[in-house]
Amino acid sequence: MDAHIRKNREQQVARTIKALQQNNIMATFVPSSDKVPSMVASLLAKGEAVAVGGSVSLKETGVLDLLRNGTYDFHDRYAKGLTSEQIREVFLDSFRVDTYFASANALTEHGEIYCVDGTSNRTAAMLYGPKQVILITSWDKIVPDLASAIVRVKTTAAPANAIRLGVDSFCNKNGKCLSPTCTTNNLMAVGAGICEHTICSNYVVFSHQMIKDRIKVLIVGESIGY
Repeated sequence: MDAHIRKNREQQVARTIKALQQNNIMATFVPSSDKVPSMVASLLAKGEAVAVGGSVSLKETGVLDLLRNGTYDFHDRYAKGLTSEQIREVFLDSFRVDTYFASANALTEHGEIYCVDGTSNRTAAMLYGPKQVILITSWDKIVPDLASAIVRVKTTAAPANAIRLGVDSFCNKNGKCLSPTCTTNNLMAVGAGICEHTICSNYVVFSHQMIKDRIKVLIVGESIGY
């Protein structure tokens, strides 16, 4: 990356980190994905219980390998041979872990975290239960405001995830949402019943947190995840 463009991106990261910290969310810049595992390890204690939400970023940065091969009690939703009921039990157990890992769909320069989910086991655990939540997020996910965050999900994150998950949604087939822009009628969701197989069921904005630094965001200076 051109040094001047990188400097500009780092300035955007710095603004976002400051705003997140003002919302009682710990935020740190990690220059490259290869440095993420060691940063994560420094935030964990030996033997503590950990779990993850669905996230491409966790795989691409090596966090999943760290949790599987480290000295942690990992409730692994991806373990081979799990039945649907066993996966559900992992999701429920995730509320009781010490640390929960996930990513975000967008970060705003106002210090907000924006997430959209289908089954919503991820956002549920992020909201309540685990003592600590660590989000691994690319700097590509930083946007100016919530309106831009909504558009990012409609045009980038949701289509890519629908393809990954094999969901027969409009965005899977067309590369963008039925309503890819923000309007007063379709600010977040599309009209009732229009997208039968949507993966966008629940929309959560994390703003000022009551428990300081419970949520920690590692912003990676690379393109990772969706």
